[in-house]
Amino acid sequence: MSELNRRDPRRSWILRNRLHPRHDELNAELNGQPTRGPTGLLRKNPRPQWQYGPSGLRRLDRLNMSGAAGVTQLSSKKRNEQVVLPLHQVVNPQAWIAVWLQTSGGRLTSHCKDVLGQAQQLAVARKQTTAVLGVLCGELKESVEGAGIDRLLQVQGPEYDGYQPEAWSQLCAQVENNLKPLYWLLPDSGESAELGRRLGVVLGERPATGVWKLEADTLLARNGAGKRDIRRPWSRVMLLLEECALPCGEYRYEAGPLEPEQKLELSAPISSRLEDLGQVAVDPAEIPLAEAEFILSGGNGVHDWPQFHQAATLLGASEGASRVAVDDGFMPRNRQVGATGTWVSARVYIAVGISGAVQHLQGIGKCEKVVAINQDADCDMVKRASLTTIGDSSEIIAELMKLVEAKSAQEVSNAA
Repeated sequence: MSELNRRDPRRSWILRNRLHPRHDELNAELNGQPTRGPTGLLRKNPRPQWQYGPSGLRRLDRLNMSGAAGVTQLSSKKRNEQVVLPLHQVVNPQAWIAVWLQTSGGRLTSHCKDVLGQAQQLAVARKQTTAVLGVLCGELKESVEGAGIDRLLQVQGPEYDGYQPEAWSQLCAQVENNLKPLYWLLPDSGESAELGRRLGVVLGERPATGVWKLEADTLLARNGAGKRDIRRPWSRVMLLLEECALPCGEYRYEAGPLEPEQKLELSAPISSRLEDLGQVAVDPAEIPLAEAEFILSGGNGVHDWPQFHQAATLLGASEGASRVAVDDGFMPRNRQVGATGTWVSARVYIAVGISGAVQHLQGIGKCEKVVAINQDADCDMVKRASLTTIGDSSEIIAELMKLVEAKSAQEVSNAA
Protein backbone atom coordinates (compact mmCIF):
# COMPACT_ATOMS: atom_id res chain seq x y z
CA MET A 1 0.00 0.00 0.00
CA SER A 2 1.55 3.31 -1.04
CA GLU A 3 2.07 6.00 1.57
CA LEU A 4 0.34 9.28 0.60
CA ASN A 5 0.93 12.74 2.05
CA ARG A 6 -2.35 13.76 3.63
CA ARG A 7 -3.23 17.42 4.15
CA ASP A 8 -3.98 18.44 7.71
CA PRO A 9 -7.08 20.67 7.47
CA ARG A 10 -6.48 22.27 10.87
CA ARG A 11 -2.90 23.13 9.98
CA SER A 12 -4.08 24.70 6.73
CA TRP A 13 -6.69 26.68 8.59
CA ILE A 14 -4.07 28.02 11.03
CA LEU A 15 -1.81 29.03 8.13
CA ARG A 16 -4.69 30.96 6.60
CA ASN A 17 -5.57 32.72 9.86
CA ARG A 18 -2.78 35.17 10.67
CA LEU A 19 -4.44 36.03 14.03
CA HIS A 20 -4.13 32.48 15.32
CA PRO A 21 -1.52 32.10 18.14
CA ARG A 22 0.30 29.32 16.22
CA HIS A 23 0.29 31.15 12.88
CA ASP A 24 3.88 32.47 13.18
CA GLU A 25 5.14 29.14 14.48
CA LEU A 26 3.78 27.16 11.53
CA ASN A 27 5.02 29.78 9.09
CA ALA A 28 8.52 29.42 10.53
CA GLU A 29 8.33 25.68 9.84
CA LEU A 30 7.76 26.49 6.18
CA ASN A 31 11.27 28.08 6.02
CA GLY A 32 9.89 31.56 5.94
CA GLN A 33 7.81 31.03 2.82
CA PRO A 34 4.64 33.10 2.41
CA THR A 35 1.37 31.51 3.36
CA ARG A 36 -0.19 29.29 0.68
CA GLY A 37 -3.81 28.33 0.41
CA PRO A 38 -5.30 24.83 -0.04
CA THR A 39 -4.69 25.04 -3.79
CA GLY A 40 -1.02 25.91 -3.35
CA LEU A 41 -1.45 29.53 -4.47
CA LEU A 42 0.13 32.37 -2.52
CA ARG A 43 -2.47 34.09 -0.41
CA LYS A 44 -2.53 37.90 -0.34
CA ASN A 45 -3.37 39.55 2.95
CA PRO A 46 -6.27 41.91 2.17
CA ARG A 47 -5.63 43.97 5.29
CA PRO A 48 -3.31 46.99 4.93
CA GLN A 49 0.31 46.41 5.85
CA TRP A 50 1.86 49.29 7.77
CA GLN A 51 5.37 50.34 8.64
CA TYR A 52 6.96 53.49 10.06
CA GLY A 53 9.37 55.49 7.90
CA PRO A 54 12.42 57.41 9.14
CA SER A 55 10.29 60.51 9.71
CA GLY A 56 8.02 58.61 12.10
CA LEU A 57 5.02 58.70 9.78
CA ARG A 58 3.02 55.53 9.20
CA ARG A 59 3.15 54.31 5.60
CA LEU A 60 1.37 51.64 3.65
CA ASP A 61 3.82 48.79 2.94
CA ARG A 62 2.51 47.78 -0.48
CA LEU A 63 5.48 45.56 -1.34
CA ASN A 64 5.62 43.89 2.08
CA MET A 65 9.28 44.84 2.31
CA SER A 66 9.39 44.69 6.10
CA GLY A 67 7.52 41.40 6.39
CA ALA A 68 8.84 38.26 8.02
CA ALA A 69 7.53 34.79 7.09
CA GLY A 70 4.96 36.42 4.86
CA VAL A 71 3.50 38.61 7.60
CA THR A 72 4.30 42.28 8.04
CA GLN A 73 5.06 43.13 11.63
CA LEU A 74 4.22 46.67 12.72
CA SER A 75 7.27 48.58 13.81
CA SER A 76 7.56 49.22 17.53
CA LYS A 77 8.40 52.89 16.87
CA LYS A 78 5.76 55.08 18.41
CA ARG A 79 4.36 58.06 16.61
CA ASN A 80 5.02 60.36 19.53
CA GLU A 81 8.67 59.33 19.69
CA GLN A 82 11.02 62.10 18.61
CA VAL A 83 12.76 61.05 15.41
CA VAL A 84 16.05 62.67 14.44
CA LEU A 85 16.31 62.78 10.67
CA PRO A 86 19.70 62.63 8.92
CA LEU A 87 21.18 65.98 7.93
CA HIS A 88 21.45 66.79 4.21
CA GLN A 89 24.45 69.04 3.54
CA VAL A 90 25.83 70.68 0.41
CA VAL A 91 29.41 71.90 0.88
CA ASN A 92 30.68 74.59 -1.49
CA PRO A 93 27.77 74.58 -3.97
CA GLN A 94 28.78 74.93 -7.59
CA ALA A 95 25.31 75.59 -8.96
CA TRP A 96 22.00 76.91 -7.65
CA ILE A 97 18.29 76.28 -8.07
CA ALA A 98 16.42 79.33 -6.79
CA VAL A 99 12.96 79.00 -5.25
CA TRP A 100 10.77 81.95 -4.32
CA LEU A 101 9.34 81.14 -0.89
CA GLN A 102 5.60 81.72 -0.64
CA THR A 103 4.42 82.31 2.92
CA SER A 104 1.14 82.84 4.71
CA GLY A 105 1.22 84.32 8.20
CA GLY A 106 4.98 83.81 8.40
CA ARG A 107 4.78 80.09 7.50
CA LEU A 108 5.55 78.28 4.27
CA THR A 109 2.46 77.26 2.34
CA SER A 110 1.89 73.65 1.34
CA HIS A 111 2.17 74.74 -2.30
CA CYS A 112 5.65 76.14 -1.63
CA LYS A 113 6.72 72.91 0.09
CA ASP A 114 5.71 70.97 -3.03
CA VAL A 115 7.85 73.31 -5.16
CA LEU A 116 10.80 72.82 -2.80
CA GLY A 117 10.38 69.06 -3.15
CA GLN A 118 10.62 69.43 -6.94
CA ALA A 119 13.71 71.65 -6.56
CA GLN A 120 15.46 69.02 -4.44
CA GLN A 121 14.70 66.37 -7.06
CA LEU A 122 16.35 68.56 -9.71
CA ALA A 123 19.33 69.21 -7.45
CA VAL A 124 19.88 65.52 -6.70
CA ALA A 125 19.58 64.59 -10.39
CA ARG A 126 22.54 66.81 -11.34
CA LYS A 127 26.00 65.32 -11.03
CA GLN A 128 27.68 68.51 -9.83
CA THR A 129 27.14 69.95 -6.38
CA THR A 130 23.84 71.82 -6.63
CA ALA A 131 22.06 73.56 -3.76
CA VAL A 132 18.52 74.86 -3.39
CA LEU A 133 18.43 78.57 -2.58
CA GLY A 134 15.29 79.91 -0.91
CA VAL A 135 14.58 83.61 -1.52
CA LEU A 136 12.26 85.24 0.99
CA CYS A 137 11.01 88.74 1.73
CA GLY A 138 9.62 88.96 5.24
CA GLU A 139 9.80 86.96 8.45
CA LEU A 140 9.45 83.28 9.28
CA LYS A 141 7.60 82.05 12.35
CA GLU A 142 8.54 78.38 12.06
CA SER A 143 11.57 76.22 11.46
CA VAL A 144 12.20 75.32 7.82
CA GLU A 145 14.88 72.68 8.35
CA GLY A 146 12.62 69.99 6.91
CA ALA A 147 11.32 71.97 3.93
CA GLY A 148 14.24 71.36 1.57
CA ILE A 149 16.21 74.65 1.72
CA ASP A 150 20.01 74.35 1.60
CA ARG A 151 20.69 78.10 1.71
CA LEU A 152 18.32 80.88 2.71
CA LEU A 153 18.40 84.48 1.47
CA GLN A 154 16.03 86.45 3.68
CA VAL A 155 15.61 90.21 3.44
CA GLN A 156 13.39 92.37 5.61
CA GLY A 157 12.47 96.00 5.59
CA PRO A 158 9.59 98.36 4.92
CA GLU A 159 10.52 98.49 1.24
CA TYR A 160 9.86 94.75 0.93
CA ASP A 161 6.84 94.39 3.24
CA GLY A 162 3.31 94.01 1.95
CA TYR A 163 2.64 93.93 -1.77
CA GLN A 164 5.85 95.12 -3.48
CA PRO A 165 6.22 93.23 -6.78
CA GLU A 166 8.67 95.75 -8.24
CA ALA A 167 11.04 95.50 -5.27
CA TRP A 168 10.76 91.71 -5.34
CA SER A 169 11.58 91.63 -9.04
CA GLN A 170 14.69 93.75 -8.49
CA LEU A 171 15.80 91.46 -5.65
CA CYS A 172 15.44 88.42 -7.92
CA ALA A 173 17.37 90.26 -10.67
CA GLN A 174 20.26 90.86 -8.24
CA VAL A 175 20.26 87.18 -7.29
CA GLU A 176 20.35 86.34 -11.00
CA ASN A 177 23.29 88.66 -11.68
CA ASN A 178 25.35 87.42 -8.74
CA LEU A 179 24.65 83.67 -8.53
CA LYS A 180 23.33 82.76 -12.01
CA PRO A 181 20.84 80.08 -10.86
CA LEU A 182 20.19 77.21 -13.24
CA TYR A 183 16.41 77.51 -12.75
CA TRP A 184 13.90 79.70 -11.01
CA LEU A 185 10.97 77.81 -9.50
CA LEU A 186 7.91 79.63 -8.16
CA PRO A 187 4.44 78.53 -7.00
CA ASP A 188 1.86 79.31 -9.68
CA SER A 189 -0.62 80.93 -7.31
CA GLY A 190 -1.25 84.31 -5.74
CA GLU A 191 1.50 86.91 -5.72
CA SER A 192 4.15 84.33 -6.67
CA ALA A 193 2.40 83.77 -9.99
CA GLU A 194 2.60 87.47 -10.81
CA LEU A 195 6.22 87.67 -9.68
CA GLY A 196 7.15 84.74 -11.93
CA ARG A 197 5.77 86.50 -14.98
CA ARG A 198 7.52 89.74 -14.04
CA LEU A 199 10.76 87.83 -13.53
CA GLY A 200 10.44 86.26 -16.97
CA VAL A 201 10.25 89.75 -18.50
CA VAL A 202 13.26 90.96 -16.48
CA LEU A 203 15.39 87.95 -17.47
CA GLY A 204 14.18 87.84 -21.05
CA GLU A 205 12.95 84.29 -20.57
CA ARG A 206 9.58 82.87 -21.56
CA PRO A 207 8.22 81.44 -18.29
CA ALA A 208 6.55 78.04 -18.24
CA THR A 209 3.27 78.34 -16.34
CA GLY A 210 0.94 75.69 -14.95
CA VAL A 211 3.73 73.09 -14.79
CA TRP A 212 2.77 69.88 -13.04
CA LYS A 213 5.36 67.36 -14.26
CA LEU A 214 9.02 67.58 -15.34
CA GLU A 215 10.38 64.88 -17.64
CA ALA A 216 13.83 64.31 -19.12
CA ASP A 217 13.76 66.99 -21.82
CA THR A 218 10.23 68.35 -21.71
CA LEU A 219 7.61 69.38 -19.21
CA LEU A 220 3.85 69.00 -18.97
CA ALA A 221 1.78 72.10 -18.26
CA ARG A 222 -1.94 72.66 -17.85
CA ASN A 223 -3.57 74.84 -20.48
CA GLY A 224 -7.03 75.64 -21.75
CA ALA A 225 -8.47 76.53 -18.34
CA GLY A 226 -7.03 73.31 -16.95
CA LYS A 227 -8.79 71.07 -19.49
CA ARG A 228 -5.76 69.95 -21.52
CA ASP A 229 -2.01 69.45 -21.18
CA ILE A 230 0.73 70.79 -23.40
CA ARG A 231 4.29 69.55 -23.76
CA ARG A 232 7.08 72.07 -24.17
CA PRO A 233 10.84 72.40 -23.49
CA TRP A 234 12.12 73.39 -20.09
CA SER A 235 12.42 77.07 -19.20
CA ARG A 236 14.71 78.77 -16.72
CA VAL A 237 11.63 80.28 -15.07
CA MET A 238 8.98 77.69 -14.20
CA LEU A 239 5.76 78.25 -12.28
CA LEU A 240 4.63 74.98 -10.71
CA LEU A 241 1.19 73.81 -9.67
CA GLU A 242 0.29 72.19 -6.38
CA GLU A 243 1.29 68.52 -5.96
CA CYS A 244 3.94 68.87 -8.67
CA ALA A 245 6.15 66.76 -6.39
CA LEU A 246 6.11 65.29 -2.92
CA PRO A 247 7.35 67.67 -0.21
CA CYS A 248 10.66 66.85 1.44
CA GLY A 249 10.44 64.73 4.55
CA GLU A 250 13.37 62.29 4.69
CA TYR A 251 16.14 64.70 5.71
CA ARG A 252 16.89 67.83 7.69
CA TYR A 253 18.25 70.63 5.55
CA GLU A 254 20.69 73.31 6.69
CA ALA A 255 18.73 76.38 5.55
CA GLY A 256 21.88 78.32 6.40
CA PRO A 257 22.91 81.75 5.14
CA LEU A 258 25.07 82.28 2.09
CA GLU A 259 28.82 81.99 2.59
CA PRO A 260 30.76 85.29 2.83
CA GLU A 261 32.10 84.95 -0.70
CA GLN A 262 28.58 84.38 -2.01
CA LYS A 263 26.77 87.14 -0.13
CA LEU A 264 24.92 89.66 -2.23
CA GLU A 265 25.45 93.39 -2.16
CA LEU A 266 21.81 94.38 -2.25
CA SER A 267 21.20 97.86 -3.57
CA ALA A 268 18.28 99.98 -2.44
CA PRO A 269 15.07 98.98 -4.24
CA ILE A 270 13.65 101.24 -6.88
CA SER A 271 10.88 103.63 -6.00
CA SER A 272 7.70 101.67 -6.50
CA ARG A 273 4.86 103.05 -8.50
CA LEU A 274 2.48 100.97 -6.39
CA GLU A 275 1.27 101.84 -2.93
CA ASP A 276 0.25 99.05 -0.59
CA LEU A 277 -2.71 100.12 1.51
CA GLY A 278 -2.68 96.93 3.58
CA GLN A 279 -5.05 94.04 3.78
CA VAL A 280 -8.78 94.61 3.57
CA ALA A 281 -10.72 93.34 6.56
CA VAL A 282 -13.06 90.53 5.52
CA ASP A 283 -15.83 88.98 7.56
CA PRO A 284 -14.86 85.31 8.12
CA ALA A 285 -18.53 84.35 7.69
CA GLU A 286 -18.40 85.60 4.08
CA ILE A 287 -15.33 83.56 3.11
CA PRO A 288 -16.23 80.37 1.21
CA LEU A 289 -15.23 77.27 3.14
CA ALA A 290 -13.05 76.02 0.28
CA GLU A 291 -10.91 79.20 0.59
CA ALA A 292 -10.90 79.61 4.38
CA GLU A 293 -7.58 79.15 6.20
CA PHE A 294 -9.00 78.96 9.74
CA ILE A 295 -12.19 76.96 10.37
CA LEU A 296 -14.06 76.26 13.59
CA SER A 297 -16.36 73.33 12.88
CA GLY A 298 -19.10 71.97 15.12
CA GLY A 299 -20.80 68.61 15.30
CA ASN A 300 -23.18 66.58 17.39
CA GLY A 301 -21.09 67.22 20.51
CA VAL A 302 -21.82 70.96 20.53
CA HIS A 303 -24.57 71.70 23.08
CA ASP A 304 -24.34 75.50 23.23
CA TRP A 305 -24.53 76.87 19.69
CA PRO A 306 -24.70 80.58 20.68
CA GLN A 307 -21.41 80.05 22.51
CA PHE A 308 -20.00 78.33 19.41
CA HIS A 309 -20.89 81.32 17.18
CA GLN A 310 -19.44 83.72 19.73
CA ALA A 311 -16.18 81.75 19.83
CA ALA A 312 -15.92 81.76 16.04
CA THR A 313 -16.35 85.54 15.99
CA LEU A 314 -13.78 86.04 18.74
CA LEU A 315 -11.24 83.76 17.06
CA GLY A 316 -11.85 85.24 13.61
CA ALA A 317 -12.58 81.78 12.19
CA SER A 318 -14.95 80.67 9.47
CA GLU A 319 -17.73 78.40 10.70
CA GLY A 320 -18.15 74.84 9.50
CA ALA A 321 -20.26 71.88 10.56
CA SER A 322 -20.65 68.14 10.22
CA ARG A 323 -23.54 66.58 8.35
CA VAL A 324 -25.34 65.71 11.59
CA ALA A 325 -25.31 69.37 12.73
CA VAL A 326 -26.61 70.49 9.34
CA ASP A 327 -29.35 67.86 9.24
CA ASP A 328 -30.46 68.93 12.73
CA GLY A 329 -30.82 72.51 11.49
CA PHE A 330 -28.08 74.13 13.58
CA MET A 331 -26.02 75.23 10.55
CA PRO A 332 -26.86 76.02 6.91
CA ARG A 333 -26.14 73.49 4.18
CA ASN A 334 -23.39 75.60 2.58
CA ARG A 335 -21.35 75.22 5.80
CA GLN A 336 -21.23 71.41 5.69
CA VAL A 337 -17.71 70.00 5.57
CA GLY A 338 -16.97 66.61 4.04
CA ALA A 339 -17.16 64.53 0.91
CA THR A 340 -20.92 65.21 0.71
CA GLY A 341 -20.39 68.91 1.46
CA THR A 342 -17.32 71.10 0.89
CA TRP A 343 -13.73 69.87 0.66
CA VAL A 344 -11.55 72.24 2.69
CA SER A 345 -7.80 72.85 2.85
CA ALA A 346 -7.50 75.11 5.90
CA ARG A 347 -4.22 75.69 7.68
CA VAL A 348 -5.98 75.17 11.03
CA TYR A 349 -9.18 73.14 11.45
CA ILE A 350 -10.77 72.91 14.91
CA ALA A 351 -13.32 70.09 15.15
CA VAL A 352 -15.64 70.51 18.13
CA GLY A 353 -17.74 67.46 19.01
CA ILE A 354 -17.15 65.71 15.66
CA SER A 355 -16.52 61.97 15.85
CA GLY A 356 -14.96 61.76 12.39
CA ALA A 357 -17.07 59.87 9.88
CA VAL A 358 -15.33 58.67 6.74
CA GLN A 359 -16.94 61.34 4.56
CA HIS A 360 -15.90 64.10 6.96
CA LEU A 361 -12.31 62.88 7.18
CA GLN A 362 -12.13 62.82 3.40
CA GLY A 363 -13.27 66.44 3.26
CA ILE A 364 -10.50 67.62 5.62
CA GLY A 365 -7.75 65.51 4.06
CA LYS A 366 -5.75 68.56 2.92
CA CYS A 367 -5.95 70.48 6.20
CA GLU A 368 -2.50 71.07 7.68
CA LYS A 369 -3.29 71.21 11.42
CA VAL A 370 -6.37 69.54 12.90
CA VAL A 371 -7.37 70.22 16.52
CA ALA A 372 -9.99 67.94 18.06
CA ILE A 373 -12.22 68.80 21.03
CA ASN A 374 -14.14 65.68 22.00
CA GLN A 375 -15.26 63.54 24.93
CA ASP A 376 -14.41 60.25 23.18
CA ALA A 377 -10.67 59.64 23.26
CA ASP A 378 -10.98 56.73 20.82
CA CYS A 379 -12.94 58.40 18.02
CA ASP A 380 -11.49 58.69 14.51
CA MET A 381 -11.20 62.48 14.65
CA VAL A 382 -8.89 62.20 17.66
CA LYS A 383 -6.69 59.79 15.69
CA ARG A 384 -6.57 62.25 12.78
CA ALA A 385 -5.86 65.33 14.91
CA SER A 386 -2.46 66.82 15.64
CA LEU A 387 -3.69 68.17 18.98
CA THR A 388 -6.56 66.82 21.07
CA THR A 389 -8.43 68.07 24.13
CA ILE A 390 -10.68 65.57 25.89
CA GLY A 391 -13.59 67.00 27.85
CA ASP A 392 -16.89 68.86 27.65
CA SER A 393 -16.91 71.12 24.60
CA SER A 394 -18.72 74.00 26.32
CA GLU A 395 -16.18 74.17 29.16
CA ILE A 396 -13.20 73.95 26.81
CA ILE A 397 -14.55 76.65 24.48
CA ALA A 398 -15.25 78.90 27.47
CA GLU A 399 -11.65 78.57 28.67
CA LEU A 400 -10.37 79.15 25.13
CA MET A 401 -12.38 82.35 24.87
CA LYS A 402 -10.97 83.58 28.19
CA LEU A 403 -7.41 83.02 26.92
CA VAL A 404 -8.12 84.88 23.67
CA GLU A 405 -9.69 87.81 25.51
CA ALA A 406 -6.76 88.00 27.93
CA LYS A 407 -4.25 88.01 25.08
CA SER A 408 -6.20 90.70 23.22
CA ALA A 409 -6.29 92.87 26.33
CA GLN A 410 -2.54 92.43 26.82
CA GLU A 411 -1.82 93.45 23.22
CA VAL A 412 -3.95 96.56 23.61
CA SER A 413 -2.13 97.53 26.81
CA ASN A 414 1.26 96.97 25.19
CA ALA A 415 0.28 99.11 22.21
CA ALA A 416 -0.84 101.90 24.53
